[in-house]
Amino acid sequence: MKRLHVLMVAVVLMSMFSIQPAANAEVKMFNEPPFSHYKVSRGDTFWFIAKRYGLDYRELMRLNPDVVPTNMHVGEVIRLKPEASHHSAFEDQVVSLVNQERRQRGLNPVQHRADVKNVAHKKAQDMINSNYFSHNSPNYGSPFDMLRTFGISYQAAGENIAKGQTTPEQVMRDWMNSPGHRQNILNPQYDTIGVGFYHGAWVQMFIKAR
Repeated sequence: MKRLHVLMVAVVLMSMFSIQPAANAEVKMFNEPPFSHYKVSRGDTFWFIAKRYGLDYRELMRLNPDVVPTNMHVGEVIRLKPEASHHSAFEDQVVSLVNQERRQRGLNPVQHRADVKNVAHKKAQDMINSNYFSHNSPNYGSPFDMLRTFGISYQAAGENIAKGQTTPEQVMRDWMNSPGHRQNILNPQYDTIGVGFYHGAWVQMFIKAR
C-alpha cells in the first residue's frame, strides 16, 4: 500500500494593527473611482460606496450580482468599474502566475481543470458563508474529503488558502513569500490545479491526477 505524504499549509494575512480615524475625520469623496476594485470595510453599504466614488448604487449592484446588499462581508472585494476583472478572471490570472513561477524553475505547468476549479471555488464560498478560515470545512471536511465528495481521483493533493488580498498578484506574492505555500506551488509532482476566489477568500487546490 502506497503511502502519500501531503503538506497542507494555510496563512491568515491581515494587518497587525489598525488606526481608526478621528470621529470628525472627513471621508474623501471622488468624482469617479481611482481604481477598479474596492475592499469592503466595516459599516460599508452599496449606497455609501457609490456615493463616495461618484457612482450610481444600482450600477454598483449590477456589477456585483453575487454580493448580498444586506450581508456585505468585511474584506470582500467588489468591482467598481465594468472593465474590472470578475472572479473567474482572477482565478485564471492566479493559474497564469503559478505557471510563470514553475516555468522559471524548469517545472512543467499545471492544468487548470474545470472540475478541480469548481471544488476550489466552492471551498472559497464555504469559508465566507460559514465564517471560518481553515483547511477543514465544517460542511465538507478536509480538502481530501471534499475532492473525493465531488468525484475527483488523485494520487497526491495539497491546498493553499488565503484571505483579504485584493489582486492575484498580491495573493501570489504572499504565498510565494511563505515557504510552505511556495512548496505546494512549486511541487513537481502536481500536474493539475483548481483556483477559487470568493469575497476575498482565495483557494488553490493541487493534485497529481491518477
